[in-house]
Amino acid sequence: MSVFSAPAYDQHELVSFCTDKKTGLRAIIAVHDTTLGPGVGGCRMFPYASDEEALHDVLRLSRGMTYKSALAGLPMGGGKSVIVGDPRVEKTRALMEAMGDFIQSQGGRYVAAEDSGTGVTDISIMGERTPFVSGVQDNGYGGDPSPSTALGVYLGILSAITHRSGGNSLRGLRVAIQGLGNVGFHLARHLRAGGATVYGADINPTNLNRAVTELDVLPLESADILSADVDILAPCAMGAVLNEQSIPQIRAAIIAGAANNQLATFDDGARLEARGILYCPDFLINAGGIIDVHYQRAGSGTVAARAHIERIEQTLGEVLRRADSGHRQTQVVAEELAREYMQAAIDAPLSLAGVG
Repeated sequence: MSVFSAPAYDQHELVSFCTDKKTGLRAIIAVHDTTLGPGVGGCRMFPYASDEEALHDVLRLSRGMTYKSALAGLPMGGGKSVIVGDPRVEKTRALMEAMGDFIQSQGGRYVAAEDSGTGVTDISIMGERTPFVSGVQDNGYGGDPSPSTALGVYLGILSAITHRSGGNSLRGLRVAIQGLGNVGFHLARHLRAGGATVYGADINPTNLNRAVTELDVLPLESADILSADVDILAPCAMGAVLNEQSIPQIRAAIIAGAANNQLATFDDGARLEARGILYCPDFLINAGGIIDVHYQRAGSGTVAARAHIERIEQTLGEVLRRADSGHRQTQVVAEELAREYMQAAIDAPLSLAGVG
């Protein structure tokens, strides 16, 4: 299949493939747009069922990173990489070194950070072969940006509650989290501290048991989490979980999670709107991690990063107000606002620190 005819291709500036016979590396780097800066985004390792599935994922993810960085007011473009393989059994030091070489070969057009299937250790190994990595400087969590991603989602939930009800208290509200890995666990901690009752599911029993034991999360089966009788649904696992089959079963009034590309298709945003479900665009509220990565790379410290992440709440509020006033999908409005920010940067190429 040609890249140019791939359903998720969106005038990407760069799509690069790598096969390394010595280490078994099979990887793709995609850079969607560098209007605001180099393409920055996580390196995901996942056992894709086909090459087409891997290409589809990296194209969608890199496009989402363009809008994520723009809405967050960051001087970065959209990029992403994927490694085809099971991180539990196929990850080796040599593989990560080869990935570092692959990133280096792009000449700085792409900067990698942690993602599903990779962690600080993996990115550090890549960093031995290329300077074009981030998310390895100490941010209080050893460089792991997951807690910052969770914070942004939590603030997005508060903004959505305020928009719907005028208040921002979580007391008495029920939240279902799909996926209790690094981000989902930290999100659950915020929600429990705020007084919410939290339900959770994860295909990894270790993740689920930790959340149940340490945070009093109420366990649900993975098959039941999307249809749980709750106020808020937070997808924090893989993407495309909001689709033609799942949306009719959802009982939550608000969807706000950390997973990338939660909508399987454009039409699924319309399906949520038709049901009166408030969807918080994932690339807006899960930007805390990329903000953290930016400040790590700039060496600006965690205090500045935290202040920047807190602006997610304000940006989401603007998107929700625009969507309501124009009776439009929140996803569409968020992308529109991101393009406005990008155009403003082109027209007046000043620091983006005050945007968002």
